[in-house]
Amino acid sequence: MFKQAIVRKIGKSFVNGLTTSDLGTPNYDKALEQHVAYVKALKRSGVKVTVLEMDENFPDSTFVEDTAVLTPKCALITNPGAESRNGEIIEMKEVLKDFHDTIEYIQSPGMLDGGDVMQVEDRFYVGLSTRTNEAGGLQFKEIMGKYGYGTTIIPLKKFFHLKTGVNYLGDNNLLIAGEFINHEAFSSYNRIVVTEEEEYAGNCIRMNDYVIIPKGFEGTKKKIEDVGYTVIEVEMSEFQKQDGGLSCLSLRF
Repeated sequence: MFKQAIVRKIGKSFVNGLTTSDLGTPNYDKALEQHVAYVKALKRSGVKVTVLEMDENFPDSTFVEDTAVLTPKCALITNPGAESRNGEIIEMKEVLKDFHDTIEYIQSPGMLDGGDVMQVEDRFYVGLSTRTNEAGGLQFKEIMGKYGYGTTIIPLKKFFHLKTGVNYLGDNNLLIAGEFINHEAFSSYNRIVVTEEEEYAGNCIRMNDYVIIPKGFEGTKKKIEDVGYTVIEVEMSEFQKQDGGLSCLSLRF
């Protein structure tokens, strides 16, 4: 049961952030509207949302998920793999002191982005990507082991982040796409397969009684509803241009 979420307002520098998408420059005003709708969807799911102020020094800082991994037993401050984003963790350390008594840290040379970490009950899956290296993954595994969590490390072949292509919806259900569809690490789950055409919809978030999904992916929406979930759709076009998905925009705990 999620009770809290943390988000960050979008600065005007957002349009100059990192991206590999080749989808064009985001429309700032439209992105603002989409972010407001995202926060509204979180609140509808029953959580209290803490909204941090924009930080123009960090164009990608609205993607707060990459700065931390939050569990009931501890908070872990990551060490983001993109040099231009690494400073985002400085403020997040202070913010999380209001919510967690125990805070752990990934240390250099380890690199870890929160978007590469998926929790399934008492197990974590960590993707090795351009933003998360083996040293970061092994540090994470050691830290979480102290709290009784297991960790499976998965090298990525194509996806930007682990959660770009696989997300846990609860009840042993995984929303899964691309290189992960037949991955042995996920063979024990009920896999809700996202088609290549709707691959962006592979990044959704289960929030209490709802699954929040990007708008415009009717096939994926129907598959999620057919399993029995209630869906909230949120327009994500401007965040997609910056390699951002639904999970990227919040820390949920």
